[in-house]
Amino acid sequence: MESAALKEAVTAYIEAYNRFEVDGMLVPLHDEVVFRNIANGEVNLTTTGKEAFRRQAEQAAPYFSEREQRVTNWQLAGNEVEVAIDYRAVAAVELPNGLKPGDPLHLQGKSVFRFVDGKIISIEDIS
Repeated sequence: MESAALKEAVTAYIEAYNRFEVDGMLVPLHDEVVFRNIANGEVNLTTTGKEAFRRQAEQAAPYFSEREQRVTNWQLAGNEVEVAIDYRAVAAVELPNGLKPGDPLHLQGKSVFRFVDGKIISIEDIS
């Protein structure tokens, strides 16, 4: 797969995420996609398969009234895309980390996307 196509798939995923469009997030994903969220060096969430990803994305959407992943750097190598992310969100509900509705959240991190057969087979969100 060409670099431009990989970048286009990641961009489509991130734009759908920013718009809270779960169906759009699923379009570039492989049926067997594995998603991992890693915070402070520990995996705190893993999903396997497109349906498990959908359920998690639908459950997480109401946590924020606004959210934006902004790519600040791209690195492409083979079938892997790594993006540096500037993440901003506003809590919509009280969260376990102490955030209350209306509180802002700002994180720096990266996401690593791996591709198989032109689809995203794994996503690792690392913060």
